[in-house]
Amino acid sequence: MTTIIHKNDLQQATLAGGCFWCIEGAFSQVKGIHSAISGYMGGHSENPTYEDICTGNSGHAEVVQLSFNDKEITYQEIIEIFFTLHNPTQLNRQGHDIGTQYRSAIFYNDQSQQHIAEKIISEMSLAKIFEQAIVTQVCPAELFYSGEEYHQDYFSNNPQNQYCQAVISPKITKFRQTFINKLK
Repeated sequence: MTTIIHKNDLQQATLAGGCFWCIEGAFSQVKGIHSAISGYMGGHSENPTYEDICTGNSGHAEVVQLSFNDKEITYQEIIEIFFTLHNPTQLNRQGHDIGTQYRSAIFYNDQSQQHIAEKIISEMSLAKIFEQAIVTQVCPAELFYSGEEYHQDYFSNNPQNQYCQAVISPKITKFRQTFINKLK
């Protein structure tokens, strides 16, 4: 018997961890994630374009907004997966991608999400999971701007792209091995 999930039953999580293509490519494969949309959040200009984001002047981060069913995957599990997909100790960058648009951030929708995110960061810091301090921002969700259509499902639509092969593919391979029981 198939359970019908109504849009009102879904929750949202919005995450920034460097290039949104990697975060979206991984989460789109996770059970309980009903959509993963690449876009922008956390800036000061209205209706930013990718070109605006790339300058760093708009203040937005590249984010992925997830719609998920918490009966299939919890917010805590989403945040735990998120921290395996990027390096949360790099300030305003991920590898060769440099600028505030590539910052690590969790945009929470309510106090419960804020508490979970802060608790996980605190626990990872105390356990010294990373050699350097975690710099992930935990801040309230703001207006989400969907990225341009060509950014959606970018990794699956462009597997031969050099960036996808060199940067995203190894992360996705590691992700799939680590979270095999969470895959669709």
